[in-house]
Amino acid sequence: MLRGLGTLGVGPLNRDTVPEPVETDRSRQVAALLYTSGTTGNPKGVVLTHRNLLFSAKVVGAQREPTDKAYCVLPISHIVGYSNILIASLMAGATVQLVPRFDPAALVSAIVNDGITLIFGVPAMYQRLLEYKAVAGIEELPRGKLRRLAVAGAPLDVTLKSKIEAEFGLPLGNGYGITECAPGIAVVHAETPRNDDAVGSLITGIEARLVGPGGRAVAPGEVGELHVRGPNIMRGYYRAPEATAAVIDADGWFNTGDLARFEDDILYIVGRTKELIIRSGFNVYPPEVEAVLNEHPAVVQSAVIGRPVPGNEEVVAYVQLLPGSIATPADLMAHAARLLAPYKRPFEIIVLDTLPAASTGKILKHRLADAARDRAIERV
Repeated sequence: MLRGLGTLGVGPLNRDTVPEPVETDRSRQVAALLYTSGTTGNPKGVVLTHRNLLFSAKVVGAQREPTDKAYCVLPISHIVGYSNILIASLMAGATVQLVPRFDPAALVSAIVNDGITLIFGVPAMYQRLLEYKAVAGIEELPRGKLRRLAVAGAPLDVTLKSKIEAEFGLPLGNGYGITECAPGIAVVHAETPRNDDAVGSLITGIEARLVGPGGRAVAPGEVGELHVRGPNIMRGYYRAPEATAAVIDADGWFNTGDLARFEDDILYIVGRTKELIIRSGFNVYPPEVEAVLNEHPAVVQSAVIGRPVPGNEEVVAYVQLLPGSIATPADLMAHAARLLAPYKRPFEIIVLDTLPAASTGKILKHRLADAARDRAIERV
């Protein structure tokens, strides 16, 4: 037993181990090995260089000041907390307040007492903040010294965005990135706020293209799979050359796996390629259905997945309700029926106390998909 460290396990020395190679070019040297959040499958180790991280963090932190104090509740073992909050803030000379886990009451206290000026979170964090306000009977969330609110990591629906902006009197700046891109790809700039769910314009230095079925280019305004290229692209997946080759082509284009569209230079993320539901020949994008469900006043958050059935797919929704809510799945079905085309409406709505989430707050949809398949099997 070592004081302060607890019990350590010591195994035999592997004398055959070989050290990882070190690049001569320092910018290409490995700076971090971070793992994806695993929301659609098993996490993958992402090899990021000093150039990857410094490029992305510098762009994201360009508008931070030395007087800023960023609230960092997102784990720094994941890319948003590590790059967008920690590195970007330190590059600007700002202060970072590290928090081990998210507690809405603690966040409110930090805003009031600790001089927090910047909050960067995922949508689930902001949803829980509103849930806390309702349950605690708080008339108005304090603004304190806040000057910027930012969100990324998962689709942001307009209802949540408008509620948060009304609470704090500040725009909620959306952005888009992915671990493999360190993570920045696009951002809504503070000087040009938006009232929709756009993720903004591409970061300077990033190229993008949309690819349709069969590798064809898509028409303006059409949805396609988003491929990007730039100095932020990872070296590859750790010790997984085949997985790396599957997402980065010979010309350096990285396939994000996200479906997107452009309106002029503004990027909109429609959904994940793996999460696209094809129902009776029609495409159903889960974020659109989730946005409608989240508009219901009893819903804290929702997650929509596709469930395979013979010759088709069903739309299945999982929802988390406000504590004490008496809303039923039938109530939510009626709400969805008023706002969604018939093929987009959930076949089943399942209420859970909480939705399974990673440490970043992102919902683990692959677990819900497994549960939905098990429910279907039980009914047979």
